[in-house]
Amino acid sequence: MPRIAFIGAGRMAAAMVEGLLARKSAPAADIGVIGGSGASARDLASRTGVSCPPSLTSLLEGADVVVVAFKPQHLAAADPRLAALTAGRLVISVLAGKRLERLSAVFPGARNIVRCMPNTPARIGAGITAWCAAGPLNPADAALLASLLGALGTAVEVDESQMDAVTGLSGSGPAYVFEFAAALRDGGVAAGLNRAVAEKLAIETLLGAARLLARDPAGPEALRDQVTSPNGTTLAGLRRLEAGAFRELIRATIAAAAARSRELSAES
Repeated sequence: MPRIAFIGAGRMAAAMVEGLLARKSAPAADIGVIGGSGASARDLASRTGVSCPPSLTSLLEGADVVVVAFKPQHLAAADPRLAALTAGRLVISVLAGKRLERLSAVFPGARNIVRCMPNTPARIGAGITAWCAAGPLNPADAALLASLLGALGTAVEVDESQMDAVTGLSGSGPAYVFEFAAALRDGGVAAGLNRAVAEKLAIETLLGAARLLARDPAGPEALRDQVTSPNGTTLAGLRRLEAGAFRELIRATIAAAAARSRELSAES
């Protein structure tokens, strides 16, 4: 696989690097990373064995793929040398809210630009990444992208107009699931369980339910109904969720994240 250069060494870059290495999609020797302060990149390099070049020029010198993974707010102040240094290379951006038009202005010589929205389960190869490209991918780049994103989990191509919604749902979604897990744990503690048991029950319940949902084509509502007996305990809980407008709360949560993604795209 061609050498991959990561500009940015935060959580998402780390998740992608660790996913690539875990799936053996690229050897550590073919991955380089650089960060803003340098400390995060050195830490990632120390943990994974990837390289941490001393400068942007040395990072990109032999790279064929450039993954842009710094904070989206920093795009406006990006190093102006990037325009020349990324010429002829495939640029893959994971910057939330940054549209292809804006990315093309920063990387005008890239042979193609792909905008992606992965999520942090990519670290264990269980992520979901939505993507769109500035132009048709040539066969080699399409295969390369499939290999890279496949190392992170599942990938789906979408129209760019859908990327803000993707950001609100799957990009931010793991945080909502973790928060729900914490809420289940705390509810179990309030009902009389000790914290360790409640946390184990919450995690395994979420894990098992997600696996069942992925394997059973019946869909979430049908599987929910299979758990629910007339006048039973599950129905009592579901009625409380309904009374609290649970679905509306989740809808509003995703809408808020999507709106912030649109705001980021409007910032220079």
